[in-house]
Amino acid sequence: MALKSTIYKINLNVSDMDRGYYAEHALTVARHPSENDERMMVRVLAFALHASEDLRFGRGLSAEDEADLYEADLTGAIRLWLDVGLPDEKLVRRAASRAGRVVVVTYGRTAVQWWEQSKATLARLNNLTVLRLATADTLALAGLAQRALNLQCIVNEGQIWLGDDGAMLQPVPERVFGPDPAGR
Repeated sequence: MALKSTIYKINLNVSDMDRGYYAEHALTVARHPSENDERMMVRVLAFALHASEDLRFGRGLSAEDEADLYEADLTGAIRLWLDVGLPDEKLVRRAASRAGRVVVVTYGRTAVQWWEQSKATLARLNNLTVLRLATADTLALAGLAQRALNLQCIVNEGQIWLGDDGAMLQPVPERVFGPDPAGR
């Protein structure tokens, strides 16, 4: 019998002063059995940093040819394709041909190596942005994970604060390549 995803209910309040975006999002996040809290919370952070009324979670690790998060217009055209982790180069190239913007949020011990191996090919994509999160930041994010969670994300002058009633973190995504995905 296959293991089922674990469902997380996250109430996310976003106050992004840099983009002028203020909204409350009731998220239902399915954590795949092979996904850990760290990766799931990086997906939640990515959602918070790119939040819009049209941003949606993809089917996750079970659908390799799908974005972790995506934003589509009313015609179904993909405006934003967002992947978390170390995606295959072919997937990133395919995403760049299908979407207006592609953002990859990398993290982990091998994130630097992934970019060094991929940049010769991926640096040609003019609609790609690659961000990297430090391990200390992603582990701290994982510490926030709970099945029912109220999160606040504040973005002001490029500074990010994300937390709940117990802790407020300040993750710093380093832009490795491409334009600032939020127009900052």
